[in-house]
Amino acid sequence: MLLLSAISAEIPFYLLIPFLLLIAMVATGPVLFSHFWHKYYRHIAVLLGLVMLSYYLFVRHDFHMTVETLADYGSFAILLTSLYVAAGGIYINVNMNARPFFNVVVLFAGACLANIIGTTGASLLLIRPFIRVNIHHIKPYQIVFFIFVVSNAGGLLTPLGDPPLFIGFLKGVPFFWTLQHLIFPWVMAITALCTIFYFIDRRNKEREYTPNPETVKRNEEKTEFYVKGKRNLVWLAVILIAIFIDPKVIEGVPYIAFEGMKISFVREIIQLTAAFFCYRNASKTALQGNHFTFGPILEVVFLFFGIFFTMMPALQYTAQLASRPEFAHYLTPGNTYWAAGLLSGFLDNAPTYANFLSLGMAKFGLNYSNFTDVHNFAYGIPNEVTYHLLEAISIGSVLFGAFSYIGNGPNFMVKAIAEEAGIKMPSFFKYIYAYSIPFLLPVLVLVWFFVILT
Repeated sequence: MLLLSAISAEIPFYLLIPFLLLIAMVATGPVLFSHFWHKYYRHIAVLLGLVMLSYYLFVRHDFHMTVETLADYGSFAILLTSLYVAAGGIYINVNMNARPFFNVVVLFAGACLANIIGTTGASLLLIRPFIRVNIHHIKPYQIVFFIFVVSNAGGLLTPLGDPPLFIGFLKGVPFFWTLQHLIFPWVMAITALCTIFYFIDRRNKEREYTPNPETVKRNEEKTEFYVKGKRNLVWLAVILIAIFIDPKVIEGVPYIAFEGMKISFVREIIQLTAAFFCYRNASKTALQGNHFTFGPILEVVFLFFGIFFTMMPALQYTAQLASRPEFAHYLTPGNTYWAAGLLSGFLDNAPTYANFLSLGMAKFGLNYSNFTDVHNFAYGIPNEVTYHLLEAISIGSVLFGAFSYIGNGPNFMVKAIAEEAGIKMPSFFKYIYAYSIPFLLPVLVLVWFFVILT
């Protein structure tokens, strides 16, 4: 309440209403009014985004913020779409009855893979094989831990891993900063979650649901292991290599200049071209085996259009609040870890990361929109507290993204795929009280105690 009372003269609080409204609908729509939400979520997100976009262009005349946000959104959406298309054309079939140790190996492999092709790509690539190998004793907790490890915690080591970290990279956080500073919490979180999963999975002896007959049929085929769509790996490599083609990172790369900004377009053209040929030349068997559709990625693209543009005033508003002396002492790594984390778990971790990065930088008089300022913030300039704050923001945003279905984009996609295979997944609130609180929360406390507080 104290923060809300400090309303800035430049950014009135009512401008945050579209952002808060959209986030609230993302959180409650699929649960409270699912039919209406699934039918109209695209219209709602785009409309709210366009309202704020128009306001900034024609009322505030803030072209810098608008163009910068559009560029960030374009890079973000194109990368996710490219990875989604590439992963969707790779079909992995493993015919065996998995044991607990094998399942742990799959989760750990997925955690490593998430840092290369993203949590979305790794989740889409591995969730169906994971279900197939466990077909005779599949249970909801296995899918939930898959979400914990592969869809969220695994992607902590590179900007490719999770959307918040990619936003940080676009703003100026060096590519290998995450690997350098977050390897210890990654090992701790993945080890703890895999250990908990192993002991739970050892007790799994019973068959608890009636699986999809098509899935059972595939599991009974004689082939033990095969991969369809291997050529997509080449296009996937092209998409990943293109990440580094950034005019702010590599001199000589063409860019669009606007009010001191270097807006990338070469990287995005390469990624879209790779995705186009990836889909056009994809194995039909792989696409059919993965039940590939553009529905899940379109949902992410439309929702994030609204989120990116409605959060513009939120970013500026939090920066103004942080510049006030009375709020500065609240921005400690410990407080930031829990605040950014809890908001990431129940709102969305990408905009939460952006808001807290803006807020933390403003405390030290740094500009979130300045590439050099973000780079300095990551390396403890002007104060070493800054990179500890960035550690807390990064770890909290990524790990807490698994706390609910709405914390991170892949969560809902994995849930939908599991339900399509016949698995009765827990409801929104059961997911939290039956799995996140008893299993994920202790791990988050462990990371807080041994990483953030030390």
